Amino acid sequence: MQPLEAGEPLTIGAYRLLGRLGAGGMGRVYLGRSAGGRTVAVKVVHPHFALDEQFRARFRREVDSARRIGAQWTAPVLDADPDAPIPWVATGYVAGPALSAAVAEHGPLPENAVRTLGAGLGEALAAVHAQGVIHRDVKPSNVLLALDGPRLIDFGIAHAMGATASLTSTGVSVGSPGYMAPEQIRGVDMSGAADVFSLGAVLAYAATGAAPFLGDSSAVLLYKVVHEEPELGELAGDLLEVVAGCLEKEPADRPTPMELARRLAPGGAAALVAAGWLPGPLVREVSRTAVALLDLEPQDAPVQSGPVPFSGAAWDASDAGGGYGPSGGVGGGFGSPPE
Repeated sequence: MQPLEAGEPLTIGAYRLLGRLGAGGMGRVYLGRSAGGRTVAVKVVHPHFALDEQFRARFRREVDSARRIGAQWTAPVLDADPDAPIPWVATGYVAGPALSAAVAEHGPLPENAVRTLGAGLGEALAAVHAQGVIHRDVKPSNVLLALDGPRLIDFGIAHAMGATASLTSTGVSVGSPGYMAPEQIRGVDMSGAADVFSLGAVLAYAATGAAPFLGDSSAVLLYKVVHEEPELGELAGDLLEVVAGCLEKEPADRPTPMELARRLAPGGAAALVAAGWLPGPLVREVSRTAVALLDLEPQDAPVQSGPVPFSGAAWDASDAGGGYGPSGGVGGGFGSPPE
């Protein structure tokens, strides 16, 4: 987390800001605290998107969708103002690193943690799809690892099933190379099975420390996803079968999210989480960060809503992602770097 700089707001809506979690091409994410003491992640879109009425309409729809989802393994949307001069949304803060950061620092997760991760995210996707929404960007930086289970975040490019409106008119990418499903790359009709493919790639990364499709450019990655078989490293046994099933090229050949969840955790993800699911080094890291949050104090400022200035000094896309990322909801982790 970075300290607030000159030109950045001290409050957004009813939330007093503690620092900046990340920034990127879509906007910024701040750590905030409510009047009641709840820690939240507040996502603010870049002003030039605020001028785009199509973007505002989509932002409003996705806030509404995220409010309806309310799944156990996502971060809840607590508040939002899509009609503000600069739209923003506040979600519950998840005290845990992104999967991408955890694997980069500590290496692949043990099998039990991978199974818990897959079961929790499978249950989350089942709830998302039940609301008629496709996430469209399931990747390691959009998965947070908390002591009380994994969280799927960032519905910033989520899309209603069956909708035909294009997202490209607002300049928003429609996925991350290496984690997009073949049908997503080809631009054909998509279903929730696309998220299952992406989840399979995420589980392969969590278990082996490497994405199942590797290349030195986006074009190479996209070609491999469509035409080549995944590289699954040392995966073996049941976990190999589960991940390979998710990565089938044909959507109909993949399991549903709940089939995946039950295969990995017949008794449900919550039971695995309750037994302790993260390895020791990650437990210690998460615990230290959770304790540090208690000592953070916001600067004194009146509670107010309004435009959020984006000065040059405050804007730095290099702050995006990494470490303890912003949590959940529409547009979570604006600018999270592609894996």
